[in-house]
Amino acid sequence: MPLRDALPPTLRRHAAFVLVLVALLAGLAGCRQSSAPAAPDGVQEAGAPVPAARPVDAVYVLRDRLLARDGVGFARVAVPPALHAELRRTWRDGRSRWPLDELPLDARIPGMLAALQAPGAEARLMATFRKQFAGADADIDQAVRTLVVFGTEYVQRDPGYSADERDHAAQAIAALGRWAIAAPLDDPARAQRFFTALSAAAVRSGIDGKAGWPAFAALGMTQSLNRLSPFFATLLAQLRQQYGLDLDASLRSLHVSLVEQTGDRARLRLQYTLADTPIDTLTTAVRIDGRWYLADYVQDAQRSLAAAPPPGR
Repeated sequence: MPLRDALPPTLRRHAAFVLVLVALLAGLAGCRQSSAPAAPDGVQEAGAPVPAARPVDAVYVLRDRLLARDGVGFARVAVPPALHAELRRTWRDGRSRWPLDELPLDARIPGMLAALQAPGAEARLMATFRKQFAGADADIDQAVRTLVVFGTEYVQRDPGYSADERDHAAQAIAALGRWAIAAPLDDPARAQRFFTALSAAAVRSGIDGKAGWPAFAALGMTQSLNRLSPFFATLLAQLRQQYGLDLDASLRSLHVSLVEQTGDRARLRLQYTLADTPIDTLTTAVRIDGRWYLADYVQDAQRSLAAAPPPGR
């Protein structure tokens, strides 16, 4: 049963608002468009980032791409070159949307863009906000608490998560829940600035949200990530400016240490601070063709290819 349908009906509208604010805080949320034009699919740019040479750097190279606001580079160093090339091909065929499917609510990205790009979107969003959310701090707080419980249970049951991902997600959900309860999510002035910025960023992306996923396939992975990245960068900036959630500070606080290494596999310990909450978790890195990658990203990318239907079906 979908998480939304599991919520009590009176909490669904507040839960939806909170989800819009917090569910996209992973993966590409730290990326923006590079100032240089991206190379066509299948062409390697000069000076492009390279995957990690040491186990701990499998995390640090991804962190650095996020802080550099380089979504295309993030996708490149997250998986081996051959797998990355195959993902780009299946993206063009409309059969894959990795790495976007690393994001919660990834299926809603085109609809979210379409809603924000529609004429008068900002006014409609604010009218809905004032009707349902303004001054509803107690209701929003209850929705947050409910989402923390249901979200944690959902992650624990979902077979798509590894044990390490479940542990990490549970800690992150709890931290974001505490942040959301303390944040002024019911403030109309902050919401106005938030929606104004996001609506403008959605329009600037140039991606036709109404066209759905075929618009992303037509652009290809590289151009899609380059066009989406400024939107996610705006989301991050507004979460920091309006609601005090500084994910760049979380990335800068990251410390990675090697727990053990056996051949081409290594266990890593990740420690950082998220919304004033210490996070301490483990992950696995794997060595492929002499370079190190996070095992969960590689497996997720491989699963996305396996799940993609063949062309013509």
